[in-house]
Amino acid sequence: MVPLGVVTAIVMARFDMVQLHAKDADAFLSIPFYDMIAFGVCIGLAIYWRTKPELHRRLMFIATCGLMDAAFGRFAYLFDNNLFFPCLDLLILLGVARDLLMDRRVHKVYLYVAPFLIVGQSLSLYMWRSNPGWWQGITRAILW
Repeated sequence: MVPLGVVTAIVMARFDMVQLHAKDADAFLSIPFYDMIAFGVCIGLAIYWRTKPELHRRLMFIATCGLMDAAFGRFAYLFDNNLFFPCLDLLILLGVARDLLMDRRVHKVYLYVAPFLIVGQSLSLYMWRSNPGWWQGITRAILW
């Protein structure tokens, strides 16, 4: 899944640049790259802890929700206002709410993973919207 996601992002960025003449299509690579990193890490940890169902279940849930930003991004308002990540985080909060209702506490997986998700989301949005020079150099090397 992760290699396929990265390759698809690169191919579509090239298509957007060459065929559609889209500006800053290369800068958008930060979003799918972040998605694949977050998904890969969560799935990898879930596989590693597959014998611990409490950890495994929550990591699989977070990984699955992490891919929903593409679906939320299909709504123009959410996409244009960078609201697809907060919508995704609201889905993950459903898992937190479930833990609060059932166990009367927030599971440590959510407490450990949430800060990393928020930092990664913020960094990928910054790289996309600001398109700093160092990121332009990286995307230029990837796409050509």
